[in-house]
Amino acid sequence: MFRGVFFYTLRMETIMKGVFMDEKKVLKKLSAVGILGNIFLSAFKLLAGILGKSGAMVSDAVHSLSDVFATLIAYIGVRLSQQKEDEEHPYGHERLECVASLTLGLILAGTGIGIGITGIKKLFFADEALDIPTFLPLIAAVVSIVVKEGMFWYTMYYAKKLDSAAFKADAWHHRSDAFSSIGSFIGIEMARLGFPFMDPVAGLIICILILKVAFDISKDAISKMLDTSCDKTIEHSIWKFIEEQAGVVGIDLLRTRQFGNKIYIDLEISVKRDISLIEAHTIAENVHAAVEEKFPSVKHIMIHVNPAEEI
Repeated sequence: MFRGVFFYTLRMETIMKGVFMDEKKVLKKLSAVGILGNIFLSAFKLLAGILGKSGAMVSDAVHSLSDVFATLIAYIGVRLSQQKEDEEHPYGHERLECVASLTLGLILAGTGIGIGITGIKKLFFADEALDIPTFLPLIAAVVSIVVKEGMFWYTMYYAKKLDSAAFKADAWHHRSDAFSSIGSFIGIEMARLGFPFMDPVAGLIICILILKVAFDISKDAISKMLDTSCDKTIEHSIWKFIEEQAGVVGIDLLRTRQFGNKIYIDLEISVKRDISLIEAHTIAENVHAAVEEKFPSVKHIMIHVNPAEEI
C-alpha cells in the first residue's frame, strides 16, 4: 500500500514538474517573440517614418518600441507571481501579476499621451509646411498590421492557456499597435492624396486608441488588486455546482474575491442537523475538493457548516 502511495506521489510530482517546466518554456517563448519581434518592427517603422517623411509612422514606431518594455514587464510579473507561498506571503504572490498589468497600462498611457502631444504640435504649432509622406510608410503600415495582429493571436492563445492577466494585457498591447498602424495607413494615404494635415490627425487617433486600451488594462488590474468579487455568471455556476453536491441541504452564504488571476471563496453550507460532526466534516471536505477540481482558478475555498433549519 505504502509503495503504491509512494509511486503515485512521485508520478504526480513528475507531472507537476513537467507542467511547470512547460509553463517556463512558454513564458520564455512568448517573451522572445514579443521582444525580438517588436525590436525589428519598431526599427523598420522608425526608418520608414524618417525616410518616408511620416510623423504618424514615427509615432507608430514609438508605440512598437514600448511593446518591448511591456513584454519584458509581463514576463517578470508572471515569473514573480509563480513563487510559492512563504511566511511573509501565506496567500502567494499572484497579485504581482496585477502589478505587472497595471505597469503595462501606465506605459501604454504614457506612450499614448506622448504621441498625442506630438500630433497636436505638428497640427497646430508647426512653423513649416507639413511634409507629404512617400510610399514607404504605407508599406511599413501594412507589414505592421499583419505582424502585430499575428502576435496578438499568438500571445492571447498562450495567455489563455496560462490564465495570465499580464500576457493578456500584452496581447492587447500588440493589437493596439495593429490598430495604430491602421490609423497610420489611413492618415498617410490621405496625406498623399493632398491632405497633409491627416498625417498628424492619424497620430491623434492612435493616441485615443492607445489610451482606451491603457484604461481597460489598468481598470482590470486595479479591480483584481482590490478583492473585487467575481463575475455574477461565475458565481452562479459555482453556486449551482455546490447545491448539487451530496449532503448539501442549502447554501447560506457564498462570497468570492479575486486575488490576481486566482479566486478565493468563503462559503457557508447547511447540512442535516442530526448527522455526526464527522459526517458534516466529510461533506465539507468533499465540497472543498470538488469545487477546486471543477474550477481550476479557485485557489482555496473556506467552508463553514451550519445545521439546516427544522421543517
